[in-house]
Amino acid sequence: MTSGSAGWQVSVRPGGGDPLRIVPLSTAGEVVAVAAGAEPAPLPQLVYYDGPLLAAVEVFTVFWGSWSQAAEGAAVVEQVLAFFDFVLSSELIEQLAEYSVPGQTIGRGSRIGTRTIATTPPGTSVSDGAIQQLLQQAIAAGTLPQPNANTLFFLFLPPGIAVVQGRSRSCEAFCGYHNASSSNLFYAVMPYPDCSGCLGGLSPLDALTTASSHELCEAITDPVPGQGWYDLAHGEIGDICPWQTKKLGAYTVQLEWSNTRGACV
Repeated sequence: MTSGSAGWQVSVRPGGGDPLRIVPLSTAGEVVAVAAGAEPAPLPQLVYYDGPLLAAVEVFTVFWGSWSQAAEGAAVVEQVLAFFDFVLSSELIEQLAEYSVPGQTIGRGSRIGTRTIATTPPGTSVSDGAIQQLLQQAIAAGTLPQPNANTLFFLFLPPGIAVVQGRSRSCEAFCGYHNASSSNLFYAVMPYPDCSGCLGGLSPLDALTTASSHELCEAITDPVPGQGWYDLAHGEIGDICPWQTKKLGAYTVQLEWSNTRGACV
């Protein structure tokens, strides 16, 4: 278990392993067999574990590597920024209000800035620890803003860069995740979706916005994994509805679990 400075603890999978805080690989086209006569599985039910929420999330996007400054990458950056400017004040965030608790009312968020960090290239593989270190050093240097209780850094990586988180690797086990440091620095990591499991039959941009919406909603409702709204059997709000999507404006986003409606919405 990992504890934060405010006393929050990060829950892990039963029997050990990594927290349920990832975008899993797409299983599009797979058929899941259900045994004849099997009892229907109980509906998920997110439970609040008394941790912090990002009630008015302030997203700061970070693009690591010089790719984002070249023509192709710059176009992706522009689209990602437009997505956040739209989605943070959209009905996707408004539907999370049901997970408000006394003293923490979830409402619309905002994007407070963006930065490209190209001085230190990520290499072909980067660990979660290295990402934490990059963010902390950039904050200390003034390259990134000092975070407050609602700040969420969203870090995007160039094509061909694998991320290692715990015992898992992007494009082998996950397509993105969110995390919190021991000092409650909240961040999400988005590897570029350049494998079939992280495209899910979508365009790269649609796959990015799908994964980003998954992690955005999870980071708002469970910023310290396992200590906000969490279901011990199913994980976080997005884990229950992976790769179930809808169009919101011009963008593809993932459905999220609603306790009040008992469905992915």
